[in-house]
Formats: sequence, structure tokens, C-alpha cells
Amino acid sequence: MAEKVVLLDFWASMFGMRVRVALAEKGIKYEYREEDLKNKSDLLLQMNPIHKKIPVLIHNGKPICESLIIVQYIDEVWNDKSPLLPSDPYKRAQARFWADFVDKKVVDAWIKLRSTKGEEHEAAKKQFLEILKTLEEELGEKPYFGGETFGFVDVAFVTFYSWFYTFETFGEFSTEAEHPKIIAWAKRCMQKESVAKTLPDQQKVYEYVLGVTKRSLGE
Repeated sequence: MAEKVVLLDFWASMFGMRVRVALAEKGIKYEYREEDLKNKSDLLLQMNPIHKKIPVLIHNGKPICESLIIVQYIDEVWNDKSPLLPSDPYKRAQARFWADFVDKKVVDAWIKLRSTKGEEHEAAKKQFLEILKTLEEELGEKPYFGGETFGFVDVAFVTFYSWFYTFETFGEFSTEAEHPKIIAWAKRCMQKESVAKTLPDQQKVYEYVLGVTKRSLGE
């Protein structure tokens, strides 16, 4: 029986991009279904009734939810090429730790950066840059977070690169000036076809976020 793979997603979601990068790395053919997040499809609500969020990977009719869980699932099911998680249990645990760090820290810092002003905004900017500093220190002199090969943490974090212009514009800082190793790493990842073909243009993401922000403020 031919495998049927469907991805419910939204183009600007850095979480959905993770799944698309992982699928591309593995060379998996799938059906992409763009979701209207204001008018979610019956299929999305049926496949992810708990969180009602994208991305959702549907593999032979069975849903897998939450982007990092989906990427791990993809790595386990299609394990014949491009491994994303290390085989060593300790290194695998470390990869999961840092991917979880990205999820818990970067998004929260971005929300604060976007929604605050004055001293609070300065504090949010400082927090955001501290998070990038921590990630830069973890990267060290390695080409990728996992070492010599593109892996799980790279997939988890590189999709945020498409949002960097948005982060920098709202936060009034330059990532390259503050943390050049992060930018060098991101550009290295962008040389991979799976990443380059997945990540949308940074300006397009910024215009989308600006539009959402204006609508939320009633402008």
C-alpha cells in the first residue's frame, strides 16, 4: 500500500517549516494543505482536537501533532536516510533539550518584544539577545548544533531565521552585529536545499506580521 502523507500547515509558521524541512531532508512526498488560521478546516479540528493548531502531519490517516514531536516521528519512521537525531542516547537527549529550549525561550521572548514599550521593551530586547547568546555559546565553533552534520536542533531553530528581520525591526537591533556566529550558522543552513526551498522571504514574513499587528490594533 502506498503511504499517504498530508501536512496541514500555514506558510509563515516557523513550526510548520520545521516539518517541511524534515520531510525535504528525507525526500518524502506529501500533500500540503494550507490552513486559514481564522477559519480552521474541519479536518484540522478533527485531527488536532486538543490544541486545534498547525502543523499536523497525517500519515496513513493517523495524525501527529506538535512540530518537534512530528520531526522526531519523521526521523524514526523514515530512518533510511538523513538522520536528524543522534544515535547516542546522551547526544539525543541533549538535542531534545536544546530544541525544547528554542521552543520555550525564543517564542516567549518574541511575544514580549512585540507587545511591550519603553523600559519593558528594552528588557525584552535584552532577554531576546541573551537567549541568542546562549544558543551561540552552545553552537561554539561547530558548523551545526549537532556537530558536523545538519540535525534536529538545526531543524528546530533555523526556521526562525525567516523571522529574523521581523525580530530585528520590532526589537531595533542587528543579530549579525550582536551574534555573528548565529547568522553565519543560519547562512550555512540556507545552503541546504531543504532549508532554502522551505523558508519564505524575510520581508514577506515581516509584511505579514505587520498586517496582523495593525489589524489587532484596529488600524
